[in-house]
Amino acid sequence: MKILCIFLTFVFTVSCGLSVLQKRPKGVAERKRECHLVRGACKPECNTWEYRFTYCDLEPCCVVREYNKPVAKRIGTKLRELQ
Repeated sequence: MKILCIFLTFVFTVSCGLSVLQKRPKGVAERKRECHLVRGACKPECNTWEYRFTYCDLEPCCVVREYNKPVAKRIGTKLRELQ
């Protein structure tokens, strides 16, 4: 009977402890750190070439979009023509 009480106490403690940790809201410092990890900046407004990643407190985290250079088709001679 004593073991059953200990087991139930353990199960109740573990189940309540995990749910409290999962519901913890992110702090402002943690959100700002996430913004800087994606190479963003917390600014009042984002420019047209930036997108909003998430919010740092009340300001959006603006991240610069990557520019993909257009691929030019190579026009060259074939290897057989050179030999």
